[in-house]
Amino acid sequence: MKKITALLVLAGLAQFATAADIVGNAQNAKAKIEMCIGCHGIPGYKATFPEVFQVPMIGGQSAKYIEGALKAYQKGDRKHPSMKGIAGSLSDQDIADVAAFYSQQTATATAAK
Repeated sequence: MKKITALLVLAGLAQFATAADIVGNAQNAKAKIEMCIGCHGIPGYKATFPEVFQVPMIGGQSAKYIEGALKAYQKGDRKHPSMKGIAGSLSDQDIADVAAFYSQQTATATAAK
């Protein structure tokens, strides 16, 4: 029983170490942001699904905020259906890369350079 417990603890630590090793790369995000710029790259854009709302400009947001928001959409803690679908298609590395990219942008300069 002690061996099984020790293995489970080691497996948990290994998974935590792997997650901690993920570092966002803004250059890699350029191939991943096509879904984002269609809404978040248009100043004053309003989406109409599922209701009319002002789409926020995410350029210049902190990477931690963007990562947290995307993970909240994945888990269903945030309830926008389009964002849930987009976030659900992203890996942890994708999320870190997108967050790194947008954290280096300004509110109006969100297209890939």
